[in-house]
Amino acid sequence: QAQFMESGGGLMQPGGSLRLSCKAFGSGFGVYPMAWYRQISGGQREWVAGINSMGTTIYSQSVKERFFISRDNTQNSLYLQMNNLKPEDTAVYYCNRGYTAPTSHAWGQGTAVTVSP
Repeated sequence: QAQFMESGGGLMQPGGSLRLSCKAFGSGFGVYPMAWYRQISGGQREWVAGINSMGTTIYSQSVKERFFISRDNTQNSLYLQMNNLKPEDTAVYYCNRGYTAPTSHAWGQGTAVTVSP
């Protein structure tokens, strides 16, 4: 069963940038579509961006043209470049399998992003 470890979160001022990383443990990383999700405090986890095995990407409207998802199959890793951060991006970010919805129950600890002046 796959496991995921997210990193790269932190405190950032509005307009700043962060790059999140996700390390996947388990076989076959390259064949699975992957995605980033986020959970705002007290809210439900929501989908942010997805990338399929061919590298085709898709984004939620709230992050489109600001966030960019990528993957390195040789490193079993997924990335999220976050630009022009806004306070509403404050959340705990998770990675998981799936293009626009999670297909695994194996959630990692997530990495917290706080955007505040």
